[in-house]
Amino acid sequence: MDTIYAEATPSGRGGVSVVRLSGPEARAIGEAIAGPLPEARRAELRLLRDGEQIDRALVIRFDGGSSFTGEPVVEFHLHGAPVIVRRLERALRDHGARIAEAGEFTRRALLNGSLALSEVEALSDLLSAESEAQRQQAMKIVSGDLARWTGMLRDRLVRAGALIEASLDFADEDVPEEVPAEVFDLLARVRQDIGIAIAGYPAAERLRAGFEVAIVGPPNAGKSSLLNRIAQRELALVSEIAGTTRDVIELHTELGGLAVTFLDTAGLRETRDMVEGMGVERARARASAADIRVHLSEDGQAISELLRDGDLVVRTKADLGGPGVSAVTGAGVREMLDEIRNRLAGQVAGAGMITRQRQAQALEDAARVLDVHPDQPAEVLAEAVRAASHRLGEVVGRIAPDDYLDEIFSSFCIGK
Repeated sequence: MDTIYAEATPSGRGGVSVVRLSGPEARAIGEAIAGPLPEARRAELRLLRDGEQIDRALVIRFDGGSSFTGEPVVEFHLHGAPVIVRRLERALRDHGARIAEAGEFTRRALLNGSLALSEVEALSDLLSAESEAQRQQAMKIVSGDLARWTGMLRDRLVRAGALIEASLDFADEDVPEEVPAEVFDLLARVRQDIGIAIAGYPAAERLRAGFEVAIVGPPNAGKSSLLNRIAQRELALVSEIAGTTRDVIELHTELGGLAVTFLDTAGLRETRDMVEGMGVERARARASAADIRVHLSEDGQAISELLRDGDLVVRTKADLGGPGVSAVTGAGVREMLDEIRNRLAGQVAGAGMITRQRQAQALEDAARVLDVHPDQPAEVLAEAVRAASHRLGEVVGRIAPDDYLDEIFSSFCIGK
């Protein structure tokens, strides 16, 4: 196994840069550059040398089995100048270490049993979180809540399996061979909890992925002006000429803790302009797939073909008189955004910890194999319990196909 290194902080000039070294030779390489290393998990100031002085840095050592990767790890907390980092990295290479691949530290943590697959997935979500709700969701799983929940269900199955085995072992003795009623109670409780978790999956996945809110309406309804007001900058081109917006313009923002992408779409009308027509069709498709549509018009009428339950219908240009919102003065915009946030929050009110299709499928498989008739032989019940326990283990996942791991780790940076 190679010893790898990478800068764990963003590249560029800053107050501190952290370079992480992990692998079987981490301690030897660290001592060659920093001298005697401090006690494990203790930060001490060291002079880094490689023929000449590189920098004075805080050095932290982690023993194998007690580090993020599960391997011996040394961290160097340097002054944040790129030239210093490059000099240390050259010294690490000279002593036999190599630059880490994207996500390689986390991959090693998975392979060494320091992280479960569900925690790796959640760590990926945490690194890409754009809202407070996404951060909280990812942290629950990174912190092991999902592993503890599946562990609790597996404990019930272990108890049920032991009772079934006992009924088999004593079948030839003076002990009743019927499977105890407690077994069926345990299995029913497991299936009930699995059902609740699966029911919360769509909302949890939506929360993880973020929401889309499409601003739709006829040309010159004020869609681009409203988007600019929400963004508080000139994001979309505004013109009195109908058909100015021809592609979907996106604004990524946080709305009351939720990650939301607002879509400014082309004005919906019949047109002979081929390019505008393509924009209109794209607008219809994106608007149809959005979580909520905000229908803008001066008369308060929505485009019926796109109107769905939960949409907002909003009058525009309130600055010219009348109710509604004004992109010019901002009147009514805050109230509109609050209403959008409340409706989106309602869509994820039942969100649980199951955020991936892989996890939901494993739970569905577990529930299916536990759907056995009480009159089935004890041997059949025992096999169902074993199979369900295995499926629950797949939810957390200590192993996974390489192609799936490659997809997961492709979103990680070099230093993670």
